[in-house]
Amino acid sequence: MSTTESISITTTNTKTKSFLAGALAVMPLTIAVIPWGILAGSFALEVGLTPLESQAMSAIIFAGSAQLVALGMIKAGIGIGSILITTLLITSRHLLYAMAMRTHISPLPLKWRLGLGFLLTDELFAIANQTHSGDKLAQHQFDRWYALGGGLTFYVGWNIATLLGIIAGESIDNLDKLGLDFAIAATFIAIVVPTVRKPSILICVLVSLTLAVVCSVFAIQAGLLIAAISGMAAGMAYAKLTGETSGFDSNKKEESI
Repeated sequence: MSTTESISITTTNTKTKSFLAGALAVMPLTIAVIPWGILAGSFALEVGLTPLESQAMSAIIFAGSAQLVALGMIKAGIGIGSILITTLLITSRHLLYAMAMRTHISPLPLKWRLGLGFLLTDELFAIANQTHSGDKLAQHQFDRWYALGGGLTFYVGWNIATLLGIIAGESIDNLDKLGLDFAIAATFIAIVVPTVRKPSILICVLVSLTLAVVCSVFAIQAGLLIAAISGMAAGMAYAKLTGETSGFDSNKKEESI
């Protein structure tokens, strides 16, 4: 075997391992989101979409919270303009995700930027800055194959869950009363809790949580946006006032030592 062939095989094995590691990392979140996907599929039928349209919504839009809100607005007879604006606000957090990952994504070829951009979700962002280095989890080492494995696995899982919802929606009555919407909160809790490793992040979470509840009680329409921005501002302010270093800086220091 030539040196070139050996290098090619090694590279392929590395890509495969990274892809499978990403798929494995996102699997718990994929399983957790199944009730959410079932709800999205069944609700789409309830609103009046055909099974094909319901499946296409998950395959093309691929945004659980935006899909459920849009379906609710369609059911209420709200105009397309309001639906588009609301969907834009709900998914605006992906702009922040993209900005955070820009340094990793921008050097990649166009097909990778488009592919990972489409697959970018809360769940993928949660694992995207993690790769496996031996038996340890190394933070802030972006791996495109790791991200692709996680993104594709979640995409397939979401669409399978939607299909299950479409099938169940045609055969089980009152599916929306089974409490499947709790999966939405459970999924985001599962994403957020492991990231609370510093005081600034804890403050961010607590401020966002408190304001989200307050805004919900007083029926403030932009409550989610207010809570998110206020939480981030509080966390950043604490980090600056206390001189708290980022995890990336800490890792850099450890590597230099």
